[in-house]
Amino acid sequence: MSNVSSVPSGGRTSRRQFLRTTAVASVGAVASLDVSRSAFAAGSDVLRVGMIGCGGRNSGAAAQALTADPGARLVAMCDIFMDRVKTKREEIKTARPNQVMVDDDHCFVGFHSYKQVIEAVDVVLIANAAKFHPLHTKAAVEAGKHVFTEKPHGIDPAGLALMEAACEQAKQKGVCVASGLHSRHHPGYAETVRRVQEGAIGEIVSLEENFLRSPYGVIGRKEGLTELQYQCSTQYHFTWLSGDDVVQSLVHNLDRASWVLHEQAPVKCHGLGGRSTMTEPIYGNVFDHHSVVYEFANGVRLYAFCRTTTGCYDESSSIILGAKGRASVLDCRIWGENKWRWQGQADPYQIEHNKLFAAIRAGTPVNNGDYMVRSTRIGVMGQLSCYTGKEVTWEQMLASNFHYPPNPADCHDEMEPPVKPGSDGTYPVYLPGRTQLI
Repeated sequence: MSNVSSVPSGGRTSRRQFLRTTAVASVGAVASLDVSRSAFAAGSDVLRVGMIGCGGRNSGAAAQALTADPGARLVAMCDIFMDRVKTKREEIKTARPNQVMVDDDHCFVGFHSYKQVIEAVDVVLIANAAKFHPLHTKAAVEAGKHVFTEKPHGIDPAGLALMEAACEQAKQKGVCVASGLHSRHHPGYAETVRRVQEGAIGEIVSLEENFLRSPYGVIGRKEGLTELQYQCSTQYHFTWLSGDDVVQSLVHNLDRASWVLHEQAPVKCHGLGGRSTMTEPIYGNVFDHHSVVYEFANGVRLYAFCRTTTGCYDESSSIILGAKGRASVLDCRIWGENKWRWQGQADPYQIEHNKLFAAIRAGTPVNNGDYMVRSTRIGVMGQLSCYTGKEVTWEQMLASNFHYPPNPADCHDEMEPPVKPGSDGTYPVYLPGRTQLI
């Protein structure tokens, strides 16, 4: 992926890259956590960690969780596929051999296996198909467990209402709910946002957000899989599981934009999207390009773009245009009257886990519910506008109970998927101007 400019200080390290380097990573961040000062409430220094979802994203999160706290032990894992559970168990164990204690009896499989993981642990890491993030977060919180939930935090209005309720319940129970919207934990990004908010580029005129790259998570159909199993194996390419690309990927950009604008939500938006070239059955039923224009109460407009198409220009950027200059959040840089550039290094993926486990040890729960729900709702708002071709307002989003069927709680191992391929093998897609969702 290419970027607006190549700046090492941005610290753009993925979770997948982390797994390849964690075995030799510095332990300086861990040393700063004084485990002895606050033993776990159950009377042990051990924090039992469990994974719901065993793809690349959650295996990275698990390695970072174990790095964050020397007393953390991975003890339970689940996924739709047992081979994925056992493969990731060995990968993580290779990186953190003294902290992985997952026996075969705690390798679970199936749509309802999340319940077994929650029962066995103190801290739950959730990074499976985003459709289930609200349901699994709510179940973990109800059981009194601390939770790290990867983005997005829902794929539809009904799911976000459930996530919002889970976060409120977490406050009442005194347990942590931490978000995978990692930008909030990058010190360079935070300093850039602070300077912009204090007037370094003058009054904000507009924002531009880009997440343009080739398709990701493309997995061919393995012999012997049912249609349901196949769709779950390549979940990013099916809306009912992932919510599509505005929700799944551009949500990071939208979170940064809302942060810059003092946690504002847009008043309304209109979006354009569809499929241009990535139309083969392997790409499921998601769009391959989206553009959304969000308008805020003060008249500022946010222009947001994402694309998953091969052979095209790629860019990942968060640009803020002001009356006296411009800023790049990802490059930690400001141009104009008040030129500035951050020169540090940071791994926000690791920092978010450091903060989570430190909060658990200290008994001072973190709860990211406010921005994690708001930012995801902005993404869902834009996605629904792209699918329908209609203007969508924030008030509509708050009032809607729409969900992509089936209900997450009703999903089971023997169910039929809600979308099926046609005679030519391709899957039906939403038709802007004809599709009615909210």
